[in-house]
Amino acid sequence: MTSIITGDIINSQSVKLPKDYLEKIRSALQSLGEEQLDWEIFRGDSFQIEIKDPLQVFWQCIYIKACLKTMKELDARMAIGIGEKSYEAKTISEANGSAFIRSGEVFEKLKREKTNLLINTGNSTLDEELNVYFQLTLIAMDHWTPNSAEIVKLSLENPEMNQQQLGELIGIKQNTVSERQKRASLSQLAEFNKIFQQKINSIL
Repeated sequence: MTSIITGDIINSQSVKLPKDYLEKIRSALQSLGEEQLDWEIFRGDSFQIEIKDPLQVFWQCIYIKACLKTMKELDARMAIGIGEKSYEAKTISEANGSAFIRSGEVFEKLKREKTNLLINTGNSTLDEELNVYFQLTLIAMDHWTPNSAEIVKLSLENPEMNQQQLGELIGIKQNTVSERQKRASLSQLAEFNKIFQQKINSIL
């Protein structure tokens, strides 16, 4: 079993220099896998990445979203597919399997339903439950400011660091880090991630 995220960048046309948002998404994806083999950017503002451990896929969606939302105009729309990878290839665009098909199917649904995160595990009861949870998490995540997104990004990149150390990275005080993490609902997202992992673990 594996997981596939198919996504696109919201409001990419509003950025004057495409290289600015491409640097953001490329940097995020590079930290999660190997270009072409694990991820690719296509059509300029769309991307696909394999997260080999399905238990980590929601957390990685948060990371990708945080990286993009450090730029005021940007956001990400992402579709998660969990299933098999039946055909290994040199590039992710040539690979195949139920995880890819499910991610593609739910990606089309994202635009129809005008939402930014959905999942297809092949288990419709579980999908319905998780997608309700996702809509609740998006109430916080879709409204992150660049400051909130930055602190989420740094927190996920440096899980071993305390608030004081995170603050030193960007020249802010510990209490400001704490305030930004609260505004971003980071602790609630971490709690939901535990629930997500338990639910996904039940079908692996």
